[in-house]
Amino acid sequence: MSTPTLRPATLVLSAALLAAGMASCKPKKKIAENNTQPPPNEVEVVVLCSGPEYFTNKEFFRANAVGESMDQQTAKSKALNAARGQLAADINTAVKRVVDNYVNSRELNNKEEIAERFEGLTREVTDQRLSGTRTICEKLTKTPQNTYKSYLAIELSAQDLLSEYNERLSQDERLRIDYDYEKFKETFDKEMEKLKNER
Repeated sequence: MSTPTLRPATLVLSAALLAAGMASCKPKKKIAENNTQPPPNEVEVVVLCSGPEYFTNKEFFRANAVGESMDQQTAKSKALNAARGQLAADINTAVKRVVDNYVNSRELNNKEEIAERFEGLTREVTDQRLSGTRTICEKLTKTPQNTYKSYLAIELSAQDLLSEYNERLSQDERLRIDYDYEKFKETFDKEMEKLKNER
């Protein structure tokens, strides 16, 4: 059985296509490399305890911060307070959207008053739950100016927060009449999914 031979025209065409394919790959690679390098007159700054693995996702609210001081403990306290402040702001923003969407999706009397009561309770819950944050990254450095820099990332479980909201909302006499946990949870989960996708 003889092997088929390729015609010269087929060989030339194959070689041309291969060369064109290789040429089209090179510029893409070069563009990708250029986009990750800082301009010649700038130096990239690497911030510890930051990056995609420290972003809020559907399971956890996360925040990171840097604190600087002549004293180690003060630097750490500054970082923790800043991170907790950021976390509280992010949670309050997300929960406000959950409450707005939840209330607007329900047939409720006096929606404005109910929304206000929801938001009041969520602020209380957030303030209480912030003491339960978990540190997921902590680095301490000393600068040439002899100050300490504390880099910190913290997280708070979204499901723990939801459970706390459920408990408090269920105990509120006015809210529990119209409160539907499954609907609230569904709205909350959708908001967490959106937060993950916004990053």
